[in-house]
Amino acid sequence: MANKYEACLIYSVAGGEEKVNELKDKFATLIAENGTVVNVDDWGKRKLAYLINDEAEGYYVFTTFESAPEFPAELERIAGITEGVLRVMTTRK
Repeated sequence: MANKYEACLIYSVAGGEEKVNELKDKFATLIAENGTVVNVDDWGKRKLAYLINDEAEGYYVFTTFESAPEFPAELERIAGITEGVLRVMTTRK
């Protein structure tokens, strides 16, 4: 049984545009391999409400997808240990 989720990933812009694109591709592939992507909303570079790891800007990507209930926890685990990911939040829609 697949549930619908939305993942918000905020990437560090300190590594440059190439590093952001690399991270976007990595997580887009990970989500596509473990579920069905419904929509990707790429907000781009935005000012953060507060400093995260001494950074004032982040690159926002919202992905709506359908997957098994176990996958969002794995997505957050992988994002948590990936360098260049400032924040991740996955919610069930």
